[in-house]
Amino acid sequence: MAENSAGTAPSDTTDTPSSRGGRPRDPALDDAIIEATRRRLVLDGYSQMSMGDIASDAGVTRPTIYRRWPGKFELVVDALDYGFRAQRASYPGLELEKLPPFDAFVEAVRRVDPCYFNPDAMVLMGNFMGEKLRTPALLEIVREHAVEPRVNLVERVLENLRDRKAVRADVDTHTVATLCFGAYYAAFLRGDTDTADLAHRVASTIWSGIAAP
Repeated sequence: MAENSAGTAPSDTTDTPSSRGGRPRDPALDDAIIEATRRRLVLDGYSQMSMGDIASDAGVTRPTIYRRWPGKFELVVDALDYGFRAQRASYPGLELEKLPPFDAFVEAVRRVDPCYFNPDAMVLMGNFMGEKLRTPALLEIVREHAVEPRVNLVERVLENLRDRKAVRADVDTHTVATLCFGAYYAAFLRGDTDTADLAHRVASTIWSGIAAP
């Protein structure tokens, strides 16, 4: 997550909307608002968080936020997208298709971890699931940008391994990927605190059932 290098909130006085012929938007203000939004999602959840609290945390005014985003939903979508992009950028530069089969599977399972980039991700996901009835579009955004890309990565790796004859031809890649993703939620709900090698343990347990003879 981006931080203000000076350790204080950016000045709100430099923000003049470019649509009104003034200076361009200050990226530091955008970052401060996004960071404040992400933190409020963890602390308060979507329904309880307010634009006023976000503005206060970011050191800006409410009009500054509304000049950028028409409402809370749009702001949260951008805050989530920031996290998704940051996670993808944090992946090591490994070409999974060139790794040994088991190592490629372990790395795919590691990347399906919701907390790979954000340690508060489980709390956030719980909040989003709780919004299914109130704000179903929010959960759809999370599903599209945070869930499917992760499980699809595992599926693609398994399909590549199947092409390489490393896993059985009849492996149900969708179910295996779902199990890998779900393992992190189960570990969180069971109170497991030592998850550093969870990806390896999950992969090892599953591998014996999917590896080609």
